[in-house]
Parts: sequence; structure tokens; C-alpha cells
Amino acid sequence: MTAAQFELIDETEAEAILRWRFEELVRAGYDVGSALVLASHVEVDLHQAADLTRRGCSPETALRILL
Repeated sequence: MTAAQFELIDETEAEAILRWRFEELVRAGYDVGSALVLASHVEVDLHQAADLTRRGCSPETALRILL
């Protein structure tokens, strides 16, 4: 999802998407702070973010790669 697309959805749906992204990132191994930052960057591909940590990349390094 692009940032422009995200801006077009209603507030309730946006909250649900951000919550879901955050939960998936925590499940993938990101700490709460990093997950919050990545979840709010809707242009970051969630699957790529999760794949990086699942393949052994540290969450800190993955955060630098993704942002």
C-alpha cells in the first residue's frame, strides 16, 4: 500500500491496518518500538520486513535496510 492510498481510507480502517501491521511485525521478531515505526511506514512491504528477520537479519539491521 502506498502512503497516498493509505490516506484515502477511513480512520477506522486505517487503525485496523496499523494494528495488524504492528502485530505482524512483533510476531516476526521486531521489538515494540521498531514494530511501531515500521507499521506506521505503510510504504514498507510487510512481507519483506518479516522475511528479513525470519532469514536471520537482526531487527536493528532490518530497520535500517527498510527505512
